[in-house]
Amino acid sequence: MSIIQHIPTGMKKTFIETAAILKGHERRRFMASIVNSLGRGGSSWAERELGWNRITINKGRRELESKEPIKDNYSARGRKKAEHHLPNLLEDIKAIIDEESQTDGTFRTTTLYTRMSAKEVRKQLIDQKGYIDETLPKAETIGIKMNNLGYKLRPVAKSKPKKKLPRQMLASNGLPK
Repeated sequence: MSIIQHIPTGMKKTFIETAAILKGHERRRFMASIVNSLGRGGSSWAERELGWNRITINKGRRELESKEPIKDNYSARGRKKAEHHLPNLLEDIKAIIDEESQTDGTFRTTTLYTRMSAKEVRKQLIDQKGYIDETLPKAETIGIKMNNLGYKLRPVAKSKPKKKLPRQMLASNGLPK
């Protein structure tokens, strides 16, 4: 009889809880050491009874043998940025918006204001720069890119007129009071 058949329920619970607390290569090594101590059939038992993934266990076994953690490639995960697929996108957005933008009227910030909406910029990218509608990001994404480049959507203010001063009341003799 193998040792697997004699593992108490409390010990299974301890294995599961310990693996849940650990992260990364420590977790994989723990899982692999438990499975190795169980002997033949340990991987399938751990997968069935403990809910552990065999691929993770095998990765932990390789780490135990090499005594070096296997580096996880987190940067390769997820969606790539629009600039990855369209390398000239940011330059083309700047070229289109620069014609229609101006700096802050008070010159206190370097923020550029533009009248062009992200939807209009997207349309101009298709018309002027030859982008294809299906490959170009949606207007919301282009709006985010515009904000990252330092452009804010706001009506361009020429200059604000000074407020009218209150008129002084005239005395009965025609002189100001």
